[in-house]
Amino acid sequence: MIRKANLTIAHNEKIAKSTFLMHLLSEESTLDIQPGQFIHIKIGQDHTHMLRRPISIADVDHSNQIIKIIFKTVGEGTGYLSKQKTGDKIDALLPCGSSYPIDKLTMKHALLIGGGIGVPPLYYLAKQLVNRGVSVTSILGFQTASQVFFEEEFQALGKVYIATNDGSYGYSGFVTDIYQAIQPSFDYYFSCGPTPMLKGVTKELEDKPGYISLEERMGCGVGACFACVLPSRDGGYKKICQHGPVFDANEVILA
Repeated sequence: MIRKANLTIAHNEKIAKSTFLMHLLSEESTLDIQPGQFIHIKIGQDHTHMLRRPISIADVDHSNQIIKIIFKTVGEGTGYLSKQKTGDKIDALLPCGSSYPIDKLTMKHALLIGGGIGVPPLYYLAKQLVNRGVSVTSILGFQTASQVFFEEEFQALGKVYIATNDGSYGYSGFVTDIYQAIQPSFDYYFSCGPTPMLKGVTKELEDKPGYISLEERMGCGVGACFACVLPSRDGGYKKICQHGPVFDANEVILA
């Protein structure tokens, strides 16, 4: 159930170009937060920024009630967030959206495919899978070397392959190029990233079972405003903030 929380910033650090890692201390239990969900953050204390910002949850330290998020500064809102200090308060709605349904799946090996700011939620997912005895292979894509982050963290959990669009680090090209090159074996794949990447991934793996998580601008974040809908294969529409952001790879139509 979504709740409003007053979180305290415990840590805020730049970890790559325009990319920040923030630790948020919760006064309430974090045990209900699942991999793939996001928090909806209010920017500032006034009405300058009317819409909240949806940010994926990168990790959760349940014993200390710390929620970790990774975000990229792309505008005034995230720019404001990047400048906040330890001890500052964050008004957030959480946990929002659907999660990767790993409790319902039986697997021995999982393939994770992330691009850019779609990488963070896959880290929390990878940790949960490894804790369940699942072997994890991760393919992570970034635009350039200066934007690469969390490579060592993923390496601690399994095999990791990095692609950069300009070839400045790792493989040159896209995540689908790495997939074609290594042809990994897996039972399910899980992917998160920009829509063009997800379209490429689902096309490349169209005969494989998997789940995707969409990055999307949102209005209310709770399914009331219809600002983040996309067509589903059953002929209707899905709200990314409420029915997603995680979907079965064959459930929705990517525009």
